Amino acid sequence: MYSLEELQSQITELFSRVQIPDYPENLYQPISYSMSQGGKRIRPLLAFLACQVFDGKISDVIPASLGLEIFHNFTLLHDDIMDDAPIRRGIPTVYKKWGANTAILSGDTMFVIAYEHITRSNPKILKEILELFNRTAREVCEGQQLDMDFEKQKNVTIGEYIEMIRLKTAVLIAGSLKSGAISASASIEMQVAIYNFGINIGIAFQLMDDLLDSYGDEKIFGKKTGNDIITNKKTFLYLKAYEKADFNVKKKLDAAFLLKDNNLKVKKVTSLFDNLNIKPETEMIIDYYSNRAYQILDSMNLEANKKSIIMELSQKLVRRNY
Repeated sequence: MYSLEELQSQITELFSRVQIPDYPENLYQPISYSMSQGGKRIRPLLAFLACQVFDGKISDVIPASLGLEIFHNFTLLHDDIMDDAPIRRGIPTVYKKWGANTAILSGDTMFVIAYEHITRSNPKILKEILELFNRTAREVCEGQQLDMDFEKQKNVTIGEYIEMIRLKTAVLIAGSLKSGAISASASIEMQVAIYNFGINIGIAFQLMDDLLDSYGDEKIFGKKTGNDIITNKKTFLYLKAYEKADFNVKKKLDAAFLLKDNNLKVKKVTSLFDNLNIKPETEMIIDYYSNRAYQILDSMNLEANKKSIIMELSQKLVRRNY
């Protein structure tokens, strides 16, 4: 069985061989720029790992892995437009470098390229892979819409927020795992279990992303920290703070979120978060969803070494500083 490092090396090699056309340059250069930055490549790694764990051939999951990762990168191009984000993975976003129109069109093209790879799946599993991809892609869009809706919605519950990140982030992580299970001809029971495992790890992963946005090291995190605070984004930290705050503290939070000086705004809000113990509260909910995932993994009929490598990767996802 390959180690995570060996699987990651195979994925790096795989993506180095992906051919992006040259013309029109202003359409494809942004795609090459986006894909060349690498990123964490979490989704193909999860697909490779699940395929291996269920005794499949890695070659069978390559089309789905490429499609899911290119789709993920497409969503980032469009997310950056919606969020007016200047930095992604430590460099200017396609949106900032080429403008919104190019980022939209290049992103649309990446969606098409993702489909081209997906349809190269083994004909025996193509229908299942396509159904999974279509459902996942639609749910990611639903999650993004809810995220935008929450910007205008005065009252958002933590339950509504968790459902939004399930759709926006967790289903793609779960879908990547399930694509590996499908490619390995795993039983329906195992496909469902690994998918549910991925949903819980995916929620924990996004909650960690929320935490790092306020408390991470910008150089390690790869994008501007405090951006969620600057944009008044209703993250778990934001919602938990308002849930815990009394009337006077809520007034202070309101005043802090209205500040025009971004550096002062981040400093004031994180100070109030600290007073309310929001960081440990967030770490507790990350642990909650992580433990739910580990319980599912523990119940699966897999050899100890296979559970161990899944656990190794999942802990890297939810105990990271990037």
